[in-house]
Amino acid sequence: MRPIAAVGTVDMTLEALMRQRMSCRAFLPAPVPDAVVDRMLQLAQRAPSWCNTQPWQVDVCSGAATERLRRELRAHIESADAAPAFDFAPPSAYSGVYRERRRASGWQLYDAVGVSRGDREASARQAAQNYEFFRAPHVAIVSTPDALGPYGAVDAGVYLGHLLLAAEACGVASVPQAAVARFAPFVREHLGIDPSRKIVFAVAFGYPDADHPANSYRTTRASLGEAVRHHRH
Repeated sequence: MRPIAAVGTVDMTLEALMRQRMSCRAFLPAPVPDAVVDRMLQLAQRAPSWCNTQPWQVDVCSGAATERLRRELRAHIESADAAPAFDFAPPSAYSGVYRERRRASGWQLYDAVGVSRGDREASARQAAQNYEFFRAPHVAIVSTPDALGPYGAVDAGVYLGHLLLAAEACGVASVPQAAVARFAPFVREHLGIDPSRKIVFAVAFGYPDADHPANSYRTTRASLGEAVRHHRH
């Protein structure tokens, strides 16, 4: 068992990383050195998984590979036959508190970048930034075996949390992107990912553009009273 002082130090470090981490939506063009990318991926690899199966596979694009995926994904989306095709079904609807939280987060972004309510053209331009990976120099595509079903995706989600914190610990900004999984068949073919694997999400990463208004706000979190129920008797 760790000494109490050591536990407190670890706890404070983890809290600092969690509070600092944010979804970056504007990146500088400077690439992250290979050694730093490897370090954050090595840290994330410590993520737990069911029976230690570690079902995630990570395809990382950098340099010319990122630019090619960015360019060809955009061309695909703009083509006539670019129907959305998730590997995992997206939410059928957001209602109640989930709709409220989603709207609050969305309006924080729109207010920050100057999108007026009702301006569908401007909101569409902002949404299209997802497929530019917010100009990040790197993007990771995370997939899981089809045979493991939703539990493989759950394990990939646990990996995602570790990857985001590992990136923050390495001084790298990131943003998880379910939007890229909206065109899973194209991404899978483009990167030569085995057809037996399902794409869960992408993670764009790099160094943040601290002066960009898209990075100027922070979302809130529900209280423990809203999120947790204790059963003690």
